[in-house]
Amino acid sequence: MTNLDQHTSMDRVTDLIRPRSAGGVDEAADAAEAAARAAGVRIHEISDLEGLEAVYRLYDTIWRPDPTNPPVTTELLRALTKAGNYVAGAFDDTGLIGACVGFFGMPETSLAVSPDSAPRASLELHSHIAGVVPRALGRSVGFALKLHQRSWALRRGVAVMEWTFDPLVRRNAYFNLVKLGALPAEYLPNFYGGMHDTINAGDESDRLLARWELDSRDVAAAALGKTSPRDAEAELARGAVVALDRNGNGGPAAGSLAGDTLLVAVPPDIESLRASDPAAARDWRVAVRETLGAAMADGARVTGFDRAGWYVLSPQWTGEDQ
Repeated sequence: MTNLDQHTSMDRVTDLIRPRSAGGVDEAADAAEAAARAAGVRIHEISDLEGLEAVYRLYDTIWRPDPTNPPVTTELLRALTKAGNYVAGAFDDTGLIGACVGFFGMPETSLAVSPDSAPRASLELHSHIAGVVPRALGRSVGFALKLHQRSWALRRGVAVMEWTFDPLVRRNAYFNLVKLGALPAEYLPNFYGGMHDTINAGDESDRLLARWELDSRDVAAAALGKTSPRDAEAELARGAVVALDRNGNGGPAAGSLAGDTLLVAVPPDIESLRASDPAAARDWRVAVRETLGAAMADGARVTGFDRAGWYVLSPQWTGEDQ
């Protein structure tokens, strides 16, 4: 919303992008439909006020945020959909049980241009927030929502999606890196500042920026359930170095960053730990930031995740072609 006079008209963001080839788009749509059927939901876009208000209430139920700082508002959702952005919900016989919101943005490389060039660069989609009600967890509703979002983006010519997630939440790391085939692109310390909700309260908001190459071979395979989890024990047998381990009390134990392949542990359940032992949770936050964050800042790349709670990092980038 703005009170500035508008002297020129602007295109919707979707006017800046072109549809992609039918083959990949159709395959993505088929995978999304299959995932929705398997989860027992119907997924569709939402743009009417009543539906957007339901999305707002859903998120409020999941996160129970500070009333003065909700993750989204109905007015914001209305503006996003009017501008051609993504808001969709998952429905079963009980009603709305999950929702996902995304908006378009320029890749950072597209922003570093001279003022006179003003290219119509390809857009990426930033998936801002997604959630499923607790009673529907375990049904792969989140997976169905993400595949619907992928299909929606590909149909509009968007090949890359990004979002942030807490690197300490093991199930989210597995979901993003293995189930979806995304990979972390950047470590973002305390990205959102203090977050006043029942899930994140009392902790700093370090995040990994996940990058999802929507039409890549690995992502297409993951959409069909053909995942490639990593095996930390096998990596150790091949000479991987433990950069961060778990000690006998379940806390973080520093290792070494001097290795071609690095393994970084996370706690089994950081959300429960935040409630039962906030000091231990803070120790893990600092340890992962100083290990995973430092390694990525030096050029190491996360290449996978072991379901037992290990990030696998590739050899550090040297500045030469790999």
